[in-house]
Amino acid sequence: MAKVIIENLCKTYFGDKGRQVVAVDHVNLHIEDQEFMVLVGPSGCGKSTTLRMIAGLEDISQGNIYIDGKRVNDVAPKDRDIAMVFQNYALYPHMTVYKNLAFGLELRKFPKEEIERRVRDAAQILGLPDEILLRKPKTLSGGQRQRVAVGRAIVRKPKVFLFDEPLSNLDAKLRVQMRTEISKLHQRLNNTMIYVTHDQVEAMTMGDRICVMKDGQVQQVAEPLEIYNRPANMFVAGFIGSPPMNFFAGTLVEKGGSLFFSEGKTPLGAGQIFLKLEDTQAKRLVEWIGKPISLGIRPEDVEDKIVAPQTNPDHIFRATAEVTETMGAETYLYLNSGAHTFIARSREQILVAPGESVEMVVNMKKTHFFEVVASESFRKESGEVDLDKWHASCKILI
Repeated sequence: MAKVIIENLCKTYFGDKGRQVVAVDHVNLHIEDQEFMVLVGPSGCGKSTTLRMIAGLEDISQGNIYIDGKRVNDVAPKDRDIAMVFQNYALYPHMTVYKNLAFGLELRKFPKEEIERRVRDAAQILGLPDEILLRKPKTLSGGQRQRVAVGRAIVRKPKVFLFDEPLSNLDAKLRVQMRTEISKLHQRLNNTMIYVTHDQVEAMTMGDRICVMKDGQVQQVAEPLEIYNRPANMFVAGFIGSPPMNFFAGTLVEKGGSLFFSEGKTPLGAGQIFLKLEDTQAKRLVEWIGKPISLGIRPEDVEDKIVAPQTNPDHIFRATAEVTETMGAETYLYLNSGAHTFIARSREQILVAPGESVEMVVNMKKTHFFEVVASESFRKESGEVDLDKWHASCKILI
């Protein structure tokens, strides 16, 4: 068990024609003793590279890594007292499961009795019966192979466990099961664990804290519900949550002494989003009247008026249904209003025909407002705006 401290960590590669590629850009992160920290972000965000630098599998271009108070920049991977579980399991195909579990201990010249005890303890923790220990990896299912890979880390009794997208090769049902098993394992072992994934559901359900990354930079570090309820910027808000948060570009206008959000793309009337702010919201946003702003609404906070009839009429707008997805316990409605297409998630089984006009109710108490920055500096070579980079620059207001 140990605290892991990352200070100004950078990793730079040299690509085609000697061009520098920054994979990790000044990452600072303090991971507490016995904490389960999840690094999450889209492909290419630098999360796996960060993990590999902690493990010693990648050289550090700049910065420092401390494990249990010791600077490990120049310490060999085998001497860092860490254990890593890889995405592809990395099992030895010619060895039995028992031998796979024992191999690392044999290399370190552990006594046979100690190896036997540790292997049996790990097998018991992971629910691997004796007959499994005698088989080779090719005869195992994906879930069993994953358990063996985790078991090989457990027998080491390391200070820090590192997981590099360990569940990505499993089917959906087994992924949910193994997600629970790893969480139980953390509770049982009380070790420091750092877990890398691109799946925000894994991040939300497993982590004590989440570190959201993009383009090699940390966007936000917080507890799961803090990230969900109080995202730092539009990128985090759109990445965490399934379906993702809806964004509406518009302005704040004053009418009759009240403050309203106006979609601002079409004249007032049908298809126009025009919503009254709560008093507390209005007080904090009054200085933004007339300025470009973005309204963020999670799908579960947009409901069909039929389901929620008792509501403030100022929180209702009309939209046109495009697609309906019935999920059984809930329904996803893909809707269009003015210049925006968005998703509503209803707790009821609702049947809406494509092209049908519906009245939607917004829970204004759970909306988010973001500043909007000029997008010209985020244009790609093709001329299109890189929305992810733009959204990362749009900070939350309330």
